[in-house]
Amino acid sequence: MSTVAFIGLGNMGGPMASNLLKAGFKVQAFDLSETALAQLAAEGAKACTSAAEAATAADFVISMLPAGKHVAMTYTGETGIASVLRKDALVIDCSTIDATTARKVGAELAAQGIAFIDAPVSGGVGGAKAGTLTFIVGGSEQNFNRAQSVLSAMGKNLFHAGDVGAGQVAKICNNMLLSILMVGTSEALQLGIDNGLDPKVLSDIMLKSSGRNWTLELYNPCPDVMPNVPSSNGYQGGFMVDLMAKDLSLATETALSSQSSTPMGTLARSLYVAHQRQGHGKEDFSGIFQMFAKKN
Repeated sequence: MSTVAFIGLGNMGGPMASNLLKAGFKVQAFDLSETALAQLAAEGAKACTSAAEAATAADFVISMLPAGKHVAMTYTGETGIASVLRKDALVIDCSTIDATTARKVGAELAAQGIAFIDAPVSGGVGGAKAGTLTFIVGGSEQNFNRAQSVLSAMGKNLFHAGDVGAGQVAKICNNMLLSILMVGTSEALQLGIDNGLDPKVLSDIMLKSSGRNWTLELYNPCPDVMPNVPSSNGYQGGFMVDLMAKDLSLATETALSSQSSTPMGTLARSLYVAHQRQGHGKEDFSGIFQMFAKKN
């Protein structure tokens, strides 16, 4: 099997790398966290002391990093690892970052003869652990096809969104819509509660009516309406408010650069940033429901 360098073993990267090992890939890993690195090494990965060491002689290089600046520093400039990459290696950045940085990194690697795709994911930590992530890929058709064997070991749905950077744009469009749906569902449910309705009954009604949406079907934000979701577990687990606020900021930046009108997305960002500043950043994003609930 191919050798995969995996850089970034956080809540998403760790389980993704673990699934590559289970699929039979040889994994060379690096992370600043010694604990995360040791955990993956115990599963069979080679623990490396730097990103450059991990990337040396790898067929594929996958990164899952917090922000665009980390991706740029990893691959380009004086701190970058481009010089140690094989010329036939394929770089796959699964971070959620701004499309401009993705395009810049892709162009700089292409100038050195190295192939690059951006492949942000949807599906959260649960999807990463289960190997059911959705990958939204930006890059050439040829490189998308090359990546499929690796991505299929970590996910169920692979989409080719367009050229480099297109994966990032599609990802933030999806998450912007998701935030709007979550806010709208939360305020509708609270309106019903304030007027004497049972939120479970109201949810069932809306699920069979024109207000039906993903949050009502699979991720109800009202506590104790749906089992096994963050709202019924004190908003623990799932997709953090901090990450939703980050993605909405990326959406706002993208809208400004393209002069797009996104009034609902802008409002959703304001609400999530306010929720974040009130100390809820580490809670699940469905916790925005608390902003509408009446305080006793």
